[in-house]
Amino acid sequence: MTSAAQTWPSRLAPYRQADNLRAAFEIAVTLVPFVALWVVMWMLYELHPLLTLILTVPAAGLLVRLFMIQHDCGHNALFTSRKVNDGVGRVLGVLTMTPYDFWRHSHALHHAGSGNLDRRGIGDIDTLTVDEYLARGTLGRLRYRIYRHPLVMFGIGPALLFVLFQRVPLGAMRSGAMPWVSTLLTNLGIVIMSGLMIHVVGLEAFLIIQVPIVLAGASIGVWLFYVQHQFESTYWEHAPPWTHQDAALHGSSYYDLPKPLMWLTGNIGIHHLHHLSSRIPFHRLPQVLRDYPELKQIGRLTLWESFKCVKLTLWDEKAKRLVSFREVAAA
Repeated sequence: MTSAAQTWPSRLAPYRQADNLRAAFEIAVTLVPFVALWVVMWMLYELHPLLTLILTVPAAGLLVRLFMIQHDCGHNALFTSRKVNDGVGRVLGVLTMTPYDFWRHSHALHHAGSGNLDRRGIGDIDTLTVDEYLARGTLGRLRYRIYRHPLVMFGIGPALLFVLFQRVPLGAMRSGAMPWVSTLLTNLGIVIMSGLMIHVVGLEAFLIIQVPIVLAGASIGVWLFYVQHQFESTYWEHAPPWTHQDAALHGSSYYDLPKPLMWLTGNIGIHHLHHLSSRIPFHRLPQVLRDYPELKQIGRLTLWESFKCVKLTLWDEKAKRLVSFREVAAA
């Protein structure tokens, strides 16, 4: 397995070519519709505030796509210049409420240790092994079960993450000034942007339109991140024998979404390729699948199949798969 997986980064190297014009186009075809939808929602608000909810999910989808563009900037994949990638990423971070530099650092750690049982807990979904869970006391098990409950994982958790936790980097007290500078500058940008919008549309309209968009976008984003690594046949190993290539190819899913949803999510569902070579721009990932169709069968999840992943909560080191609390209790 390892030798085969290790050949892919070199084979994918030709696709690691940024295209400035294509990057600008992708930003325009995402940002312009997002702004347009926001304006239409404001017009609907004038008719009746609840009418704005009709467009909340499409607007949230475009916000998610803006985050995926920011994500590519963080990998220095979108533009040919690192300065341009970072500048665009920081601006988009204000819209997505994500401090770009701080997020880029933690996300790089996620890529470096994805699937490594010895490097869990940074930039990923907390995952216990079966033995670790059984070794916990009643309170420890309860905390983990609450954390893994769908209402918390995809509802309360994303809201707290984007609205509260990303406003103050308390978990990075030992990481120097960068997390604080990144977060505080992003917060300042959010305050300025929100202040200008409130000045134009009013506080009530702003809150009724923007808050649901942010909350829906946060939940969609966390869901995507979840299913990209939390599926039954995913990959977890201690190092050694853990390798980055095996973790990328077998520990990241190919989330085979319908084309409109794949577009809205910036092809992030082609996640095994992204982890194999994170410098490939998101708009080139479908081309890789066309050129290497054998990759379509590795870690493939359909939309319907992905819903079944919610119950998978613990890594069984003996069976080499994710299992549910119910399976562990019945064993």
